[in-house]
Formats: sequence, C-alpha cells, structure tokens
Amino acid sequence: MTALDAHAHVIVSELLGDGGEAEAWRPRVRWEGTRQIVELGGRAISSAVDEFVELETILAHQRRRGIDHVLLSPWVPLLFGAAPMPQALQRCRLQNAGLARLRALAPDRVSVLGAVPLQDPVAAADELARLMSTGSFAGVEVTASVGGAYLGDPRFAPFWAAAEACSALVFVHPTTRGFADPVFEEDYLWNLVGNPFETTIAAAHLVMGGTMERHPGLRVLLAHAGGAIVALRGRLRHGHAAVAAAGRALGTAPDELIGRFYFDTITHDPALLAALIEAVGSERVLLGSDYPFDMADPDPVGTVRAAALAPEAQGRVRWDNAARLLGLPELSRA
Repeated sequence: MTALDAHAHVIVSELLGDGGEAEAWRPRVRWEGTRQIVELGGRAISSAVDEFVELETILAHQRRRGIDHVLLSPWVPLLFGAAPMPQALQRCRLQNAGLARLRALAPDRVSVLGAVPLQDPVAAADELARLMSTGSFAGVEVTASVGGAYLGDPRFAPFWAAAEACSALVFVHPTTRGFADPVFEEDYLWNLVGNPFETTIAAAHLVMGGTMERHPGLRVLLAHAGGAIVALRGRLRHGHAAVAAAGRALGTAPDELIGRFYFDTITHDPALLAALIEAVGSERVLLGSDYPFDMADPDPVGTVRAAALAPEAQGRVRWDNAARLLGLPELSRA
C-alpha cells in the first residue's frame, strides 16, 4: 500500500548563505557525523538527523520508509515570523520560489506548503491568494503564535478568510520555543512537552475564540497529533457550557469544532494513534513523520500498521485523506 508523508520539512537552496553578518538570516547547512548541523543567527541546531536540502536524497530516504509522496513544508525558523516587513515578505517569496522549484522537479512525488508573513495578516492573505493561484501550492505552514499572539486572535481574521476562500491547507506547527520557563531547558522538555502544547493552545484558541466556527470551510492540519487538544475536549465542552468567560459568543460545541481539524499521526504510540482515530474519525488523520528531525517517527507506515486499523481506515490515513487535500488521486477511487 502506498503512503504519503504530510509532515516533512525542507530548507530550499535559495535561502542558503555563507553566514556573513549582512545576511545572518540565511541558514548554513553542513554534516557533522550523523547529524546535519544548521547554523542560523549565531546558533547551531543539531536536531536534524536526515538530509534537509537535496531533494533526491530526501525522496530516497522517504522511499526507504515506504513513503511514495511527500508534502514538504519550511523549517519553522524560516517562516520569518519575527522579521520586519517588507523583509519578511521578500524572504517568504524567495523561499516560495524554491518550494515551487522542488514541486516542478518531481510533481508526482512532491507537494509543497509555502510561507507567508503572518505578522502582517493582510499581506499574508494576499501572498496566500497569490500562491494558490499558481497551482503549485497546496497551502501554507504557519506557527502556533506570531509575535506572542496565538492564531485565534482577531488580528488574523484576514488571513483565515483568505484561507477559507482559497481552500488552502493551513498546517499549524509550533514555533518550537513558545515557553520561557526555565524548566523547558531541561531534559529536552522544550520539544517533548513544549511543542505539542503550543499546538494545543493554538487549536483551543481557534476553537474557543470562534475562528473555526466562523469559517467552516477551513482546512487546518495540526502538527504532532494536535497535542492534547482531543484529550481536553471534555474540559473545553464543560467550560463552554458552564463558565461565562469560556462561552463568549461561541454557538457551536467545542467537540464539533475540534472535529473539523485534521491531525497528523505523530504520537510515537500506536495505541494513542488508535485512540485519536477513534475520537475524530479515520477521515481526519494524515500520516506524518516530522522528517528530518531526531523527534521524527522513524517508521510512520509501521506506526499506522501497528494501530490495527481496518483496511479502509488504514488506506485513508496512509494516503486518501492527504490526497484529497492535495488534489491527488485517491486510492479508493483509483
């Protein structure tokens, strides 16, 4: 059975630099032993354990894991959420040109999500519409928060309206450094706990603040199986019904709105994956790996297989759900 990885990252060569001070925003990439070191802004990041740049090598690595098609999205620091405008837009466009190039090189094996300068939601909406009009992009990747504001903030309304109008897939990914508490610097907790809880907060904000209700046509994919948002659905439901501060003007039950999200499979636990699918339905879950990082699922196809799903459900998770969002042929209809 074929498989599609909906959560994989890439650094396009158009962004690479020599590390000079004038362009410190450009990353440098080099191999050091078994890890690919990325230097950015004076920091060396060593969490990448697979190829980050060269497309043919990426596809070869993915194929060995049973992945036939990959949805590539930017490395999150290269979404440029802290950069001033118009530099942020210029950098996003440079990256988007590189992503479109990768898509054109292997359209049968590669789909792409672009970058938009979400610190200016109107400019982000315009760039999203431009990207979608090219036919090369399935949507965009955004961070759970931008400038300290989570995605349900009213300031992002123009972006969400454009995403719905364009039928764009919006992949919500943690910033990876969302919490300043010192404990997150211990035991890799910034990643193990911080990353999924950034996504949890963003998802809860989109639900409780009304974004998901106002835009029923949104296609929002949550990273890392949505964090804890499904486990918190009862708490959100009770708060909405019983506490005025949690109810606001929301007219739809939080459970129903949570069910409008899509979720990747990155749980690192087949039993948890099976529970997620039971909670939201097999039609809302997409296979993902988090390639090329140390916290990636090294065998995402095996994880889905180990969840002991019915064949039809396994086909939806492994391919059909993502294919439908990306405009690819569905196996069930082939």
